[in-house]
Amino acid sequence: MPKKQSLIWLTIFIVLLGALAFAQDSSPQRLTLEQTVELALKNYPAIRAAKAQSQSAEAGVESAKTILLPRADLLWQQNRATRNNLFGLLLPQATLPSISGPQLDTTSLESAWGSAAGLLVSWEPFDFGLRKSQIELAKAQSKQAAAAEALTQLDVSAAAADAFLTLLAAEQTVRAAQANVERTETFSQSVGVLVTNQLRPGVDSSRAEAELAAAKNLLIQAEQTVELARANLAEAIGQAGANPSIESGKLLELPPPLPSASLNLSLHPLALAQTAAIDTAKAREEVLEHTWVPRFNWQSAVYGRGSGARLDGTFNNSRGLYPDTFNWASGITLTFPVMDFFGVRARRKAEANNTRTEQARYDQVLNTLKTQDARARILIESARKIALNNEIQVKAAAETLTRAKVRYEYGLTTIVEVADAQRLVAQAEIESAVAKLAVWRAMLAAAKLQGDLNGFIEQTRRAK
Repeated sequence: MPKKQSLIWLTIFIVLLGALAFAQDSSPQRLTLEQTVELALKNYPAIRAAKAQSQSAEAGVESAKTILLPRADLLWQQNRATRNNLFGLLLPQATLPSISGPQLDTTSLESAWGSAAGLLVSWEPFDFGLRKSQIELAKAQSKQAAAAEALTQLDVSAAAADAFLTLLAAEQTVRAAQANVERTETFSQSVGVLVTNQLRPGVDSSRAEAELAAAKNLLIQAEQTVELARANLAEAIGQAGANPSIESGKLLELPPPLPSASLNLSLHPLALAQTAAIDTAKAREEVLEHTWVPRFNWQSAVYGRGSGARLDGTFNNSRGLYPDTFNWASGITLTFPVMDFFGVRARRKAEANNTRTEQARYDQVLNTLKTQDARARILIESARKIALNNEIQVKAAAETLTRAKVRYEYGLTTIVEVADAQRLVAQAEIESAVAKLAVWRAMLAAAKLQGDLNGFIEQTRRAK
């Protein structure tokens, strides 16, 4: 019996240990900023769409290269029809079947078997650069798709990092609002004691309760902002509806000053994407320049025919089921669409204007990036100064509140002064909580202008 009990207890212990391990494994993971960016790049739908478009464009290059290959068409046909024929002209059409052979003196509704088989090989030995320009156009389109993919990755990763910082700032605001509620609640209780002891008028107790209610409302609004920011972060990492939690790491510390470095805006993904658009427009122009040219087509064929109809008007139903008369042919066909000149010229003018349009957009992109770079540096510097000044503001506001409470306890001031001091402390603490994160957000904007967030993420690891 003791042995049985020991076995039961051992089983229960193993089950509880497994349940504990499962609970630990299933607990939500706290995301760092780096993990947030990685999840966004892995899960966000726009990334997959841009990647698929880039791969499609690469396949387009392979498809374009196949135009250099000769074309080979195999054919087999089996039919049964009359052998009557009529000389005369038919304009090009796709309705009436063609009949070969001379017209006979007699007509008949009898039919005979017919068959045909053949192989036709066609190839353009030279094309005055048309096919090469078409391949270059496909390559330009592939580069444009790749540039669009890189730009999408930058936008998605920056949006995820910004959503992370927004949630972190909202959480810091909640902490400051919670501290304000606790401080206001303590003061309200103190005022209640003084009023009960008839050391202060009853209106002071009402005012303290009103201030406490206002502090609680501020906390509720801050908590609402946190939940909205959390939902935005879940969407930014491609896990909409999830409930992610974050790890602040060193982001609550003031980051080191941003080193002054020359920024080559022409290498920004947005500029590269616009450069690719210019190259694509130029490649279309190049294709059109080689369009209005003679087309040479070398064709060689081996074919056979079989027919149960004879020239003397009789039929032989034992023939025609398979080809029994063979021929071969080889030659070069030259075609030149003379009247296409006007249409090609109009399309070339349109593409030339498209090229100029894309070039103007490129200049606009550079202007915008330069403006954003200047703004980012100004925001970083001003945010850093505000963060340093907030420390003084919090200390001074806290000292003001302490003195106001002492003056109130000794009857040297009214509750209005204490309420104003409490609001000043709450505002200073909230502003101080998000001031350092404002510096990080400005640095994120500067990193996005560099076209790569790796340096920014590295700074978040070694902030001091």
